[in-house]
Amino acid sequence: MNRILMNRILVMLLLITLLLSAAPLASAQTELSLWYHGAGNPEERAVLLNVIDDFNASQSDWSVVMEEFPQESYNSSIVAAALSGDLPDIIDVDGPIMPGWAWSGYMAPLNLSEGALDGFLPGAVGVYNGEVYAVGLWDAAVAIYARQSVLEANDIRIPTLEDPWTGDEFDAILETLQATGNFENAFDVGMAWKGEWYTYAFSPFLQSFGGDMIDRETYLTAEGVLNGEAGLAFGEWWQSLFERGLVPGTSQDGADRDTGFLDGKYALQWNGNWAARAALEAFGDDALFLPAPDFGNGSTIGAASFQFGISSTSEHPDGGNAFIEFAIQDEYLVDFSNFGGLAPATASAAAMSDLYYEGGPLEVFFGLSQAQALVRPVTPGYANLSLSFEKAVADIANGADVQDTLDAAVDEIEQDIEDNGGYGFGDM
Repeated sequence: MNRILMNRILVMLLLITLLLSAAPLASAQTELSLWYHGAGNPEERAVLLNVIDDFNASQSDWSVVMEEFPQESYNSSIVAAALSGDLPDIIDVDGPIMPGWAWSGYMAPLNLSEGALDGFLPGAVGVYNGEVYAVGLWDAAVAIYARQSVLEANDIRIPTLEDPWTGDEFDAILETLQATGNFENAFDVGMAWKGEWYTYAFSPFLQSFGGDMIDRETYLTAEGVLNGEAGLAFGEWWQSLFERGLVPGTSQDGADRDTGFLDGKYALQWNGNWAARAALEAFGDDALFLPAPDFGNGSTIGAASFQFGISSTSEHPDGGNAFIEFAIQDEYLVDFSNFGGLAPATASAAAMSDLYYEGGPLEVFFGLSQAQALVRPVTPGYANLSLSFEKAVADIANGADVQDTLDAAVDEIEQDIEDNGGYGFGDM
């Protein structure tokens, strides 16, 4: 055998040895399961899969594998998995639901690097019992959708974050717009979007009146908070909107909710930043996104969207924390915003985004989140609290006695708190 042939054989043997020795390294990554609520949302899904691919390629310890569920069945899937002991390592959780899952023992506090959440919008950080359990890559914000040409044609002042419409001013504006005869309704609040929308979108009106769904100092009672003078004032105003025909009723068609403002059926609309791009496409510079009215106790909007946390049963919480800390880099916050239209969770990411940069078409929503956002009550009893509030505002809209309806809601809320031993608040 000549020397050249032997050298070639030695080189081949060396390459084979290197490949075989590298094989165990390639398979050494420990698998982490991640459950995601957005099956059927191709844009958001694509961004999340890119984050997962980048994370898996960035290190050799962990490999995240995603399983996706329809949003309608996601929460029940988590509860069923918790009961059977089959929770994933990384949980996708809606912000207001997180306290319930933490209290029930489904989730563990996060352990991120010091400073990892600096600069985040408050609504994007899920805090319960003094600890961070989840963090979101975006946040949602609600505004009054309007057209500048419509407001100017009716001599209506364009409000600002610093000088929003007062409650009386807003009510007069609705009367003015309804009286033009140009619209089926002056204001679309979105009654077709039943469920969590009712609490997320309508409880800020109650809070601006000075009430709330529950006493946030104790989380043990709703008496006097939901059904007191402020709650009654909110309920009477709310009912009057429907009595005067200023807003569509509870039988609103879903298609009208989705396109009614764009089609000119409604003069104003109460809607989230996820729908803002459609308004921009329809109206261009004529589209306005305005702050919530101030009914006497400041302008308020909801906060907190879906976030990522770690299950309490995960055998690899260090891997889950590593993934979450990787995912909250600004570049991924920007990707989610650019594709989905929601506000990036940090100011630095907003500055880099296509929509929320300084002077950008949706910059106003970031300012609204910073200045007006209030998270829904941080209690494990939130799910039942929300159902009681949803039923109350629907019944009031349909003509039920305001005081009796709010009193009944308070009774339901307090019975649930009692049945659950106070949900960990105080001694019951």
